[in-house]
Amino acid sequence: MLTKLEVDGFKNLLNFEVELGPFTCIAGVNGTGKSNIFDVIQFLSLLADRSLIEAAQEVRGVHGERLGDPRDLFWNGYSRSDHKMSFAAEMIVPGEVEDDFGRPAKPSITFLRYELEIGYIPPAGIEKIGRLSLLAENLRHIKLGDAPEKLGFRHNAGQFRKAVLHGRRAGTAFISTAIDADGQPIISIHQDGGSRGQPKPAAASRAPATVVSTVTSSDDPTVLAARREMQSWRRLALEPSALRTADRYVDPRQMDPTGRHLAGTLFRIAYTDGDFERVYARVASRLADLSGIDVRELRVEQDDVRELFTVQLVESGGLALPARSLSEGTLRFLALCVLLEDPSVEGLLCMEEPENGIHPANLNAMVQLVQDLAVDPYEAPGVDNPFRQVIVNTHSPAVVQLADPQDLLFAEVDIRRAPDGTMARALSVRPLVDTWRDNRDTRTRAVSKADILPYLTTPPGAQLTLEIA
Repeated sequence: MLTKLEVDGFKNLLNFEVELGPFTCIAGVNGTGKSNIFDVIQFLSLLADRSLIEAAQEVRGVHGERLGDPRDLFWNGYSRSDHKMSFAAEMIVPGEVEDDFGRPAKPSITFLRYELEIGYIPPAGIEKIGRLSLLAENLRHIKLGDAPEKLGFRHNAGQFRKAVLHGRRAGTAFISTAIDADGQPIISIHQDGGSRGQPKPAAASRAPATVVSTVTSSDDPTVLAARREMQSWRRLALEPSALRTADRYVDPRQMDPTGRHLAGTLFRIAYTDGDFERVYARVASRLADLSGIDVRELRVEQDDVRELFTVQLVESGGLALPARSLSEGTLRFLALCVLLEDPSVEGLLCMEEPENGIHPANLNAMVQLVQDLAVDPYEAPGVDNPFRQVIVNTHSPAVVQLADPQDLLFAEVDIRRAPDGTMARALSVRPLVDTWRDNRDTRTRAVSKADILPYLTTPPGAQLTLEIA
C-alpha cells in the first residue's frame, strides 16, 4: 500500500505531496494534470522492473507518441540544463514474498520509505536524446511506533494496522547513497542483518537501472519486498477490444491492465474456489446492479474443439449473449466485478474516470464497486479482504457527490517556485475541511463545500425537466 507520495520536478508536479488511504478519489477539471499522478506511480512501478530509459519511454508522453520521450518527464521538458526529479514513496510492503527463483522471503520490517533522484545527461556522440542518470537511491524503515501518526486514514489498529505492520530494524538503511571523493554518488545495499553484513556498493553514474530493480533473490528480503510492492502498482486501462477477445486455453489466466484474459481469469477464479456456480452467481448478481441489464446467469463457456474460453451472459428469456455483444460500459463493469472476486489481485490499482460509458442511473453502482475493490481498513486483510488499494480520478460532479468526503481530493493548479527559481503552474490536491487529511500538510489549504459548488450544484441553463410541445 502506497501511503504517501512526494514528487518534485516530474511533469507539473513541483514540491508535490499527497497522503493516500485504501480508496482515494481525485476530482478536478480537465487539464489540471490529475493523470500525472498516475504517470508518476506508473513510472516508479516500471523502474522496479526495467531500465531507466525503458521505464521513461513507457510513460504517457505529452505529444501522444507510442513511446514517450524521457525529456518530457521533467517539469519543463528539456529547456533547462540542470534536469533533476526526485521521488519519495512511503509504503506498507507484503509480509512475505517470493524471489525470482520461487524461494520465500520475509522482510525485516514492512513499513518503508523509498527515495529516488534521477537526472538527465545531454546527448554525446552517437546518442541523440541523451539518457537518464541515477543520482541517489535510498530505502529506510519507518518506525512502527510512528505508524499511528503516519497512517492518518481511519482504520482499526488491532484488526488492520497490527496485521500489516510488523518487524523491526535499527540503524542502517537497506539502501543508501554516499558521495565519493570525486563527487560521484555511490549506492550501497545493506543486508537485513544490519551491521553484521557488509554493504555492497556500486557507482551510480553509469547505472542503467535502479538498485531495487536488480534485487532478484531472497538474500535481501526487505529490498525484494519493496520491489514486489512497487511491481504491484498497476494502471488499469480497460479496452473494449481486449475485453471482447476470447481466451485460448494456452493464454495466461491473469487479467492484464487492458482487460485481456477476462474469460480465462474468471474460469481460474471459479476453478480455484471449487464451486463454479457460486462464483458465477456472485459476478452475475453484481452485474445485475446495472439498471437495464437483464441477467439470469453468467458463465464461462469452454470450447474444447477450438480450445477457447468465452464469457456468456444469459438473459431471463434464455438468450445467451457472448461478451463481444455487451456495451463498453457493461464490459468495464464486468471486468471490475471479476477483479473483485480475485483474491490474487493485490497492490495498487489506478483507474481513469471509471464513469466513462456508464449511464447516469448506474453511477452509484460503479462508485460502490470501485470502493469495494479496496481493502476494508477495519478488518484484517485476507482471502475475503484482499490487500488492495484503489485510486480513481474523475471530472464528474455525480461521482464526487457519491464518494465519501473522507476519500476525496480536489485537483487545482497553483503557482509555485520551480527548481530554476521561476514561478510555474503546478498541480496541487486539496482535501475537504474536517476530513482526515485536513491540517496534516500545512502547505495545502483544505477546501470547503463552498469551494466545490460546481460539483454540488446543477450548472446554469441545465434542463431539470423536458417539456414536449
